[in-house]
Amino acid sequence: MSDDHLPFHSIYAHGFVRAAVCTPQPAIASPPENLRRTLDLVRQAGTHQAALAVFPELGLSAYSNEDLFLQDALLDAVELAVAELVEASRALGPVIIAGAPLRHEAKLFNCALVVHRGRILGVVPKTYLPNYREFYERRQFTSGDAAVTRTIRISGEDIPFGRDILFTATDHDGLAIHAEICEDLWVPVPPSTDAALAGATVLVNLSASNATIGKADYRRLLCASQSGRCIAAYLYSAAGPGESTTDLAWDGHALIYENAELLAEGKRFPDGAQLLLADLDLDRLRQERTRTTSFNDCAAAHRARLAALRRIPFRLDPPRGEVPAIRRVDRFPFVPADPARRDERCREAYEIQVQGLAQRLRATGIGKAVIGVSGGLDSAQALLVTAKAFDALGLPRRDILGFSLPGFATSRRTQDNARRLMAALGVTAAEIDINPSALQMLKDLEHPFARGEPVHDITFENVQAGERTSHLFRLANLHSALVVGTSDLSELALGYTTYGVGDQMSHYAVNASVPKTLVRHLVRWSAETGAFGDDARKALRSILDTPITPELVPGRGDAPAQLAEETVGPYELQDFNLYYLSRYGYMPSKVAFLAECAWAKAGAGEWPGWVSAGERREYDLATILKWLELFLVRFFQSSQFKRSAMPNGPKIGSGGSLSPRGDWRAPSDASARIWVDELHRNVPDPRTAIDPD
Repeated sequence: MSDDHLPFHSIYAHGFVRAAVCTPQPAIASPPENLRRTLDLVRQAGTHQAALAVFPELGLSAYSNEDLFLQDALLDAVELAVAELVEASRALGPVIIAGAPLRHEAKLFNCALVVHRGRILGVVPKTYLPNYREFYERRQFTSGDAAVTRTIRISGEDIPFGRDILFTATDHDGLAIHAEICEDLWVPVPPSTDAALAGATVLVNLSASNATIGKADYRRLLCASQSGRCIAAYLYSAAGPGESTTDLAWDGHALIYENAELLAEGKRFPDGAQLLLADLDLDRLRQERTRTTSFNDCAAAHRARLAALRRIPFRLDPPRGEVPAIRRVDRFPFVPADPARRDERCREAYEIQVQGLAQRLRATGIGKAVIGVSGGLDSAQALLVTAKAFDALGLPRRDILGFSLPGFATSRRTQDNARRLMAALGVTAAEIDINPSALQMLKDLEHPFARGEPVHDITFENVQAGERTSHLFRLANLHSALVVGTSDLSELALGYTTYGVGDQMSHYAVNASVPKTLVRHLVRWSAETGAFGDDARKALRSILDTPITPELVPGRGDAPAQLAEETVGPYELQDFNLYYLSRYGYMPSKVAFLAECAWAKAGAGEWPGWVSAGERREYDLATILKWLELFLVRFFQSSQFKRSAMPNGPKIGSGGSLSPRGDWRAPSDASARIWVDELHRNVPDPRTAIDPD
C-alpha cells in the first residue's frame, strides 16, 4: 500500500503497522494504579510511533483477585478506570486493547476493551473459561457465549459486545484486528480462526497464563501455529510479576509472530514494565492469503458463519512523519543469517538438488552425465551436486564427463579452477577448444571479427555460448549421457542466459531455482565443511575468489573485460529484488524501501558470519533505484520468453522457482511500464534530497 500523504521513509507508507505488546507490573485490586501504569506504556508506545498497544488479561484490575472479583467496590473502581482510559485516549495515538472485568446482564465477563481516540470501539468477552488444575474461572466469570444481547452499556453508551467483532481501519489497508483472551487460544478452534477467515489480519491475545516449567515453549508453539494457519500476525501479552503468588508465579511473556515467524519476544520474569515492538507487514499477509487458495476455500466452506461476524470501522490516523523501520530486513533473503539454520538450509538444498538429479537419472536409465565446467560458481555447484547424485546412486564418478570449453576470452585462472575441481572430484575431465568452430561460424556469418576486426557484439558472444552448448549436447549423444545444466535462478530472472542453443538449455537444470547468492554460499559451505576433500576445498576457494564473468569478450592479459554485475547489477541486490517481487508481488517502491533498510549502511544491522568485512557493501537509494529499474524491465518485459521454455529442475526454497510448470507463469509479451511508473511515482528522486550536513 502506498499513501500519497505519507513520506517514503515511513513504514506506514508501505503496508506496515507498528504494534506494541505491553506487560506492565500489575497492582492487585488497584484499578487506579493499573490505569496509571497502562497509560504510561501507551504513551511510550506512541513515542515509538506504534499504532496498536496490547495489554494482559484483566490488566486494569490484575488477574489474581479471585473472589475479590465479586466485590462491587473493585468492579466500580474498574468502571471508573475504564472511563478515565477512554478520556485519556483522546490525546493518544495507538489503538488500546486492555483487559477488564465488566458486569453485564447480572453476569461478570472477562473482557478485552478496544479503545481509540476517546471511543470504545467494542468489547470482546472471553469465550472459553478454564476450570481445571490451578484455574477456577467459572467461579467468578461467565462465558461470552452466554450473553443474551450483542451490546454492553458503558458510561451511558451501548457498545458492540461479543467475540464476533473485527475492528477494521478505514484509512490503512489490510489492518483488521481481532481480540481473544488467554484460554481461547488453547482450544481446538480458537475464535481467532473464524476472525482470520473473515479477514482479520492482526490477532491479539490478552493472557494471564501463569509460569510453569516448559509452558513458555508451548505458548510459542501455539502462537506460531495459529499465526501460520491463519496467515496472520499474532500478538500475545501475559500478566507479569506483581500478580499474587499465593499458589502461582507469573512471567510476563510477550510474543509477536507473523505467519509463523517470530518477530519479537520479550524477557520473561522482567524486573518491571516491558514494551515489545515489531513492524507487521500487512501486505505480506494479504499476498499470502491471496496466493494460498486453500485458505480462501476454507473461508468459503464456512461463509454462512463468517458472514455473521460484525465489522467495526475506525480511522487509524497513523503517524504522519517519517517512521524508520525497526523490523529486521535481511540483506540475503534466500540465505539465513543464523549459522545453525544456514547449515540446515545448505544440507537440505543439496539433498533436494541431488534427489532431483538422481531421480531423473534413475527414471531415464541413463548412467552418465555431461557437464560444462567453466571454473565459475554455477558450474562448480552443479558439478558438486552431480557428484553427490552419482554417489547416492552407486555410480562411479568417472562416468561424470566434465568438459572445459575455452573460448576467445577464457582466462588461465578459470581453466585452472575447472581442471583442479574436476581432478579433486575424480570425474572424467576433458578439454575442447571451441575457438576453431566458433571462428568458422563467425566466418559463415561474415562477422567482422572473422576479418580481424575487434567487434565483440552480442553475436560474437552468443556464437561462443552456442558452440559450448552444442558441443555438450552432441557429447551427450555420443556417450549416451544426460546434459546437466548450470544456469541459476538469478540469471533466469534477469534473462542473462543465451536462449535455445546456449546455457539456458540442458536435459536437467539442477541450479534452476537456486539464486546466485545461495549458489555462492553453497559453494562456500562445501569448502568450509570439507565435504569433498582438501583438494576440492582449495579449488572451491579459488572459485569463490574469482570475479563473476561470462568470459565472452577478450580482456587484457588475465583480467576479465566484462563483469556480470556491471551489466545486470550486483547479484546481492538483484536477488533481493527478485525475492520480494516474485515471492510477494510487492510494489517496486516498497522493494526500494526495504532495500534501503537493508543495504544503505554497511555498518548497520547484522551481517551473516560468512560475509567477510571486505565483502560488506552498501548501496545508496540512487544505486538501488538504478538496478531495480533495470530488474523490472528485464524481468517483466524482456526475458520471460526464455523462462517459458526452460528445462526441468527441482524447486529448492520458498522463494520459489521461475518454471512455467511451477511457481511462475507469465506472458512473454508484457510491458514493464506500470512497475517502472510506480517506482518513479512513489520514490523520491535521490538527487533532490537535501544533505543534512
